[in-house]
Amino acid sequence: MIKTTNFETKVFFEDAGKNLNVSEERKDLLYSIADKIVDELEDRDKINLNFICTHNSRRSQMAQVWAFYAIDYFKLNNIFAYSGGTETTAFHRNTVKCLQKTSFDFSVEDFSHQNPLYLISFKGSKESIKGFSKLFDNEDNDYPYIAITTCDHADENCPFIPDALGRFHLPYTDPKVADNTDNQNEKYLETSKKIAGELYLVFEEVQRLTSEQSI
Repeated sequence: MIKTTNFETKVFFEDAGKNLNVSEERKDLLYSIADKIVDELEDRDKINLNFICTHNSRRSQMAQVWAFYAIDYFKLNNIFAYSGGTETTAFHRNTVKCLQKTSFDFSVEDFSHQNPLYLISFKGSKESIKGFSKLFDNEDNDYPYIAITTCDHADENCPFIPDALGRFHLPYTDPKVADNTDNQNEKYLETSKKIAGELYLVFEEVQRLTSEQSI
């Protein structure tokens, strides 16, 4: 069981990576994403990652935020994280609350009852990222990018992005199933920890591969 008290971002992230338990098939997928990032970095000045889910409300937002943190944690350069959906809804308040529990700071930049825009940062970060629900091809999402879809069912819920540099399907169970239940906070934290742990593995591998290239 995951406690619902606040965590330091670094402690939560490292614990997620250390205690990650995934199948060999899933691990191969994560390493494939890392390989693609490194391959593209060889040919480009920078690479963008676009985490995509239908509503850009929960899983894709968590993935963008944890990728943002992981890039800084592993001291990687010229990699940028974005997110989007096939519909515009809102950065769900439960997702915001969940990420705040791991000490991410949310500053309201543009208030809207329907879809507020947040500036998201963490302790020690020099930059912030924008957090709001948007379409995957929104002008705020820098192009070209590697598309990483996070929906449960690729064919039913996630779009095919024909002009992406690469396409990976990295599904997560939607924590909204626990909305308005007694285990809501725990379910969101479990999802956040799984995403954080898997992105720890991805970017640790990116760091390893890029370090080898520089020798």
